[in-house]
Amino acid sequence: MEKVLIFTAATGGGHNEAASSLEKEFIKNGYEVKKVDILKEINKMLDILISDSYRILASKLPKFYGSLYEISNKEITNKFITKSFTKIARQKVFHIILGEDPSLIIGTHAFTVSVIGYLKANKLINIPFISVITDYEAHQTYIDNNVDAYITGSIYTSKTLEKYGIERDRIYPYGIPIKREFFRSFNTEEFKKEHFQILLMAGSLGLKNIKKALKSIITLQRNFHIVVVCGNNNELKKSIEKTYTDLINNGKIRLYGFTKEIPYLMETSNIIITKPGGLTVSEAIAKKLPMIIPYYIPGQEKENLDFLVKQNVAIYVDEENHISKIVEKIMDNPEILESMRNNMTKLAKQFCLDNICKLGKKLIEDYNCGVGVVDEG
Repeated sequence: MEKVLIFTAATGGGHNEAASSLEKEFIKNGYEVKKVDILKEINKMLDILISDSYRILASKLPKFYGSLYEISNKEITNKFITKSFTKIARQKVFHIILGEDPSLIIGTHAFTVSVIGYLKANKLINIPFISVITDYEAHQTYIDNNVDAYITGSIYTSKTLEKYGIERDRIYPYGIPIKREFFRSFNTEEFKKEHFQILLMAGSLGLKNIKKALKSIITLQRNFHIVVVCGNNNELKKSIEKTYTDLINNGKIRLYGFTKEIPYLMETSNIIITKPGGLTVSEAIAKKLPMIIPYYIPGQEKENLDFLVKQNVAIYVDEENHISKIVEKIMDNPEILESMRNNMTKLAKQFCLDNICKLGKKLIEDYNCGVGVVDEG
């Protein structure tokens, strides 16, 4: 049985979600799969430092995080960062690969790229490597000539890779890997016609901006109800419970913390108000669920937002207290939602989990035949 080794990292929920989706798909296709958190395996203290720093900066100091993102996206700075990380990680990762003996390596985090690239460039491993970009624009950290194939969320993302010099035949716009449940229909059209449902999501970090958005929405004098998902932020959930007890009790607001019901909640909703994390927006696109975006973490989420607005599948609101006016306009003009759904349908046609597995199979076969190896450039 062929083995697939998937490297991920817990900086935000998207990388792990993509890794888990791929794990299920490759297992279903007859592969043995090992999923590894690259930071936890290298050094537990390093994992805590990087993962906790990300959570703190993204939620408490987003502008500073955005500045760091921009600095790290410059070629000279990025080379220093990737070389430093590779030096720390390469020996441990090499031993993991030797121990697992995979036929295919997949990375769902940019940290993986330089390390696997180094091992391939120095002829320490001869294994096909797929890098999955979990946002809609590629950061410099993803760029390495020893990546055999890139999985991107869209043709737009593919073009950003081409600007960095990556050949088109190594780029596959098959969509960011999301759970197969998001491609299944629950047949809820009648429900949506009778109940205008607003899905309000705070992301895996449970950003507190959601409270301002909710405060604006409930001022609407319309027939609607709200589903609020707080993610892993229990403090946020308790605060909303306390503030809106009456609206929760009478069914106007349904409140969740972390939940596995997102595919169904998206299916039954008319719009989603969320931050533009790569996985969340891909799930919304697969569900043809139009987006309103009033907040984002500077950096990759700003790039995701720019993509979504250009594609006319999301509306950006620069002030949370303006959300109610936008929702009211949408409710009065259903053709706005219809246009956005049509644009999402075009984007969703690119998404294909099966094609990712087929690509993995082809790369394994090519390497076994002695072809398909990418030379260092």
